[in-house]
Amino acid sequence: MQRLYRDMSAFPQTATELAQALQHARGRTLALMDAWCEALPSLKVPQESTLNPPLWEWGHIGWFQTWWIGRNRQRSLGLRCDPDHARLPSAVQGDDERFNSSTVAHVRRWSLELPGVVQTKAELARGLEETLLLLDQAGRSGQDLYFWQLVLVHEDMHHEAALYMAQALGLPMPASSVPGSQAAGKAVRPATPPTGQHLHGWRRLGRRVRARRMVMGQDDSGRRFRFDNESEAHEVSLPDFEIDLQPVTWGEYLDFVEATNRARPSAVRREAGQWWFRRFGSWQALDLHAPACYLSAADAQAWCDWSARELPTEAQWECAARSLSDFEWGQVWEWTASAFEPYPGFVPHPYRDYSAPWFGTHRVLRGASEFTSARLVSTAYRNFFLPERQDVMAGFRTVARSQAG
Repeated sequence: MQRLYRDMSAFPQTATELAQALQHARGRTLALMDAWCEALPSLKVPQESTLNPPLWEWGHIGWFQTWWIGRNRQRSLGLRCDPDHARLPSAVQGDDERFNSSTVAHVRRWSLELPGVVQTKAELARGLEETLLLLDQAGRSGQDLYFWQLVLVHEDMHHEAALYMAQALGLPMPASSVPGSQAAGKAVRPATPPTGQHLHGWRRLGRRVRARRMVMGQDDSGRRFRFDNESEAHEVSLPDFEIDLQPVTWGEYLDFVEATNRARPSAVRREAGQWWFRRFGSWQALDLHAPACYLSAADAQAWCDWSARELPTEAQWECAARSLSDFEWGQVWEWTASAFEPYPGFVPHPYRDYSAPWFGTHRVLRGASEFTSARLVSTAYRNFFLPERQDVMAGFRTVARSQAG
């Protein structure tokens, strides 16, 4: 089902809206903390590259907020802030050595002495109170609010990461913790029927997109918060291509698994002739018409090779999402054929480690998943992960091989 959200519609535009959004995000953080504490009282997780200690995650959210707002002497400068300027001292001694993700190696996070849940919640409350007070004293729009917008979307992204981890570990999570559980709607019925073809017993619906030139990358006039990897605006030329209107389904993907003996995702099993899916530790009958997910980029490419299809480039995906009214997206992130690289004219924002360290090693995903906050849902948003990741709620759609750009 296509997400009801559209670019910029759900993003706070004023200081008042931003204050409300920050409080809403913090409410979600606290609810997820409580859910994790109930599901895993020890809060101990395996030392794996796709996980973080929960107490580190929550402490990092609070630290990040105070680093860029409460301790940032140049918070009013927005993108003109010098990220290396001398910050105000931390309210909690040692937090920089514990929670700065730019300097604390991932493997070290399991050996750190971390504050407990009560102390962490107290620091989160203190930091939010400070953040809202300083917001009340700040400007009303644009660059004046940049760092408040940054900490908001940062917290939203950690909510999604918390759900990835809970799903990977089989921990129960309440339905209220999943932002997209009630956020889907029907796609607009097309005025003309889409093209279609039968692949391995399943009918793929596609649409031809005519050759065109399009502008990618937001400029400063955009109302939605923009990440540095989304800039700068530049023109792209696309030849004709034909693209799926929906992501590849579980039925299509599992037919491939059975035909090729490829390993299936760990969250899926077959028992007594029925496919089952483990969602937050509970096994449920699998909807074979739902988008396949928890797939790596290699899984997606293998299905394409088997079906004589290709993954779309991120430009093709964005073009289709912007121009086709019946293009359905928003249930799963979608792997593309594009490596994560800077757009022409890229300039890092003050949070330098958000994008630049990952250029060349990560793969671009487009769209959104049901775990994604509405504030992040946009046809322009570039998500990125290592291509071998299988813990992300990621699937894929395809383009016709003969037309792939």
